[in-house]
Amino acid sequence: MMIGQGFDAHRFAPAGTGRPLWVAGLHWPVPEDADSTVAARYEGIEGDSDGDVAAHALIDALLSAAGLGDIGSLFGVGAQAHGAGMHGADMLRETVSHLRQHGFAPTSASVVIIGNRPKIGTRRAEAESALSQAIGCRVSVTATTTDHMGFTGRGEGIAAIANALVIRL
Repeated sequence: MMIGQGFDAHRFAPAGTGRPLWVAGLHWPVPEDADSTVAARYEGIEGDSDGDVAAHALIDALLSAAGLGDIGSLFGVGAQAHGAGMHGADMLRETVSHLRQHGFAPTSASVVIIGNRPKIGTRRAEAESALSQAIGCRVSVTATTTDHMGFTGRGEGIAAIANALVIRL
């Protein structure tokens, strides 16, 4: 059994861009009754893909555990990269396929989402289910804030730290 750790951080897109918000394999739509202040809290995450920091941190943790590089080595970097425009859950499924091709399989994973928004606790079970289905094993999801410190505390962005266990097949 091998363990790996991953980290990812992205800034939120500027207000009014209409970029969809994806975190932990889930779309977080703007509530229908939201005023412009509330709607701004659902602006998406900047990135070449959907910016799903939880999925990206899990990808790095899985690849690290298997000694297969990192998200950039598998999906590339930039608007023309293989991973550009992909959803995090799809990237996770492709990562697990890559692991299996190299004789590894995930057995357990956890991810901590760090930020003030979205409120993960309201959809924790759904997030755990989405991520678990994407990688084929149990994924535990927790969340925390930084008590208004740093870029996550100021609401400028969001981050995630993940750990994963893999076994050799």
